[in-house]
Amino acid sequence: MTLRIGNASGFYGDRFDALREMLTGGELDVLTGDYLAELTMLILGRDRLKDPGAGYARTFLRQLEECLGLAHERGVRIVTNAGGLNPAGLADAVRRLADRLGIPVRVAHVEGDDLTAAHPGSLAAHAYLGGFGIAACLRAGADVVVTGRVTDAALVTGPAAAHFGWEPDAYDRLAGAVVAGHVLECGTQATGGNYAFFTDAGPGRDLRRPGFPLAELHEDGSCVITKHPGTGGFVDVGTVTAQLLYETGGARYAGPDVTARLDTVRLRQDGRDRVRIEGVRGEAPPPALKVGRNRLGGFRNEVVFVLTGLDIEAKAELVRAQMADALAKSPPREVRWDLVRTDRADADTEETASALLRLVVRDPDQEAVGRALSGAAVELALASYPGFHVLAPPGKGAPYGVFEDVYVPQGDVPHAAVLDDGRRIPVPPARDTRVLEEPPEPPLPEPPPAGPTRRAPLGLVAGARSGDKGGNANVGVWVRSDEAWRWLAHTLTADAFRQLVPESRELTVTRHLLPGLRAVNFTVEGILGQGVAAQHRFDPQAKALGEWLRSRHLDIPEALL
Repeated sequence: MTLRIGNASGFYGDRFDALREMLTGGELDVLTGDYLAELTMLILGRDRLKDPGAGYARTFLRQLEECLGLAHERGVRIVTNAGGLNPAGLADAVRRLADRLGIPVRVAHVEGDDLTAAHPGSLAAHAYLGGFGIAACLRAGADVVVTGRVTDAALVTGPAAAHFGWEPDAYDRLAGAVVAGHVLECGTQATGGNYAFFTDAGPGRDLRRPGFPLAELHEDGSCVITKHPGTGGFVDVGTVTAQLLYETGGARYAGPDVTARLDTVRLRQDGRDRVRIEGVRGEAPPPALKVGRNRLGGFRNEVVFVLTGLDIEAKAELVRAQMADALAKSPPREVRWDLVRTDRADADTEETASALLRLVVRDPDQEAVGRALSGAAVELALASYPGFHVLAPPGKGAPYGVFEDVYVPQGDVPHAAVLDDGRRIPVPPARDTRVLEEPPEPPLPEPPPAGPTRRAPLGLVAGARSGDKGGNANVGVWVRSDEAWRWLAHTLTADAFRQLVPESRELTVTRHLLPGLRAVNFTVEGILGQGVAAQHRFDPQAKALGEWLRSRHLDIPEALL
């Protein structure tokens, strides 16, 4: 007995017609849509300030207007977290849409994640719920299930638990579904999107428009990751490995239903565009649930000065001194300068002869980062370095958000399934829990034999994928052969990472070994400041941190090149 679960959205703003593509491209039992991220919750929180009836992903409603009839005709159930901060509101909107279209569907929703009232000063505070509220809705006959903040993998564990009749202590099966859900959650990142070795895709694999992924899930928790026939992109062990490492950390991947052991995952190619995942073991979940808190941190403004030609450092020093003098009367609480040397000597275009000097200011008072900054920058137009100009004039300053995670006991969250007829089904907390701790470090493989090396980019032999978790970044690095793994495991240590990524040298960097995936996963604490909404660095979500790491040079055995 196989359950075919597809995904049609990896974020709020993903490809609009993916819902239709997934419903018409092949057989499905359940279609999921992931619309939520830390930044999305902040955006929806600001929407709700303006309109208490808002707070959900309106794009989903527009997609459903085109596709609800298709889903009904084909018997495909839809499960989505597009409810955001207002799942009840979106469920009602879906019912009104179905009535208007004359489509008889039952719509249920999951609630209990909203803990904003218990966290004063938060714009939104939401617990990450598991999949058993979704399962209760489906078991009661729902055709469409809307949730708020559940874990991304819960969109798969819920339908799987409902379909196969899993109980909450079916840890190995649930862990397999969590791994499948984690692969599916970011959509086309599992089918060749954002993939380090995209140039190796091979003939007949069109990466211009990758298809969305689906999982053929089995009762024992194993699955095959694939995609609809004829769609773009590709699925292989590498694309699945990359997504497994995305925004994870060590061997224990904790969730509200189960802790999945990533060090037990076994992958193998099972035909073209088919990767089998098996062997996943699970453990009881932690006793506490993660709560994501979003609050307004203050106001932010920036100006980017363009420095062209000669004397770049001297020009930067002059404008820094001038701005410091101008802002001295009412200095913002935080001032950050970054000089980006994009310039080249004897350049044949003005743009490639120019460097960028970026000034970012933050303060609780909008006035301190608004008029004070814009006035100071504009007044330098005729009084600073030769060739003075900026990419865009600074504005009045915009609010920025701060993300924090806290934890509450599972029993403190009123998790419930709300059915189409208004009946409520309470979802009890996990019966058994296990405090999360790191497992013993696995043994290193035998070191590679000595031999000649060549200075070359890491990316010639290793892939990487990186992302954000609050203020931390995760960077997963993997290789494609046992010989390369022997070298990587001994070479790319936490200290080596700090040397290759200089801005991490004063931060805590933790390395996790995952030999079964031939991978190391790094957690870099604090590199993203107070989270993506605070825009602490040039790449605020660390999306390209892994690609920067791959571009760094080190001594690589010639046998691997």
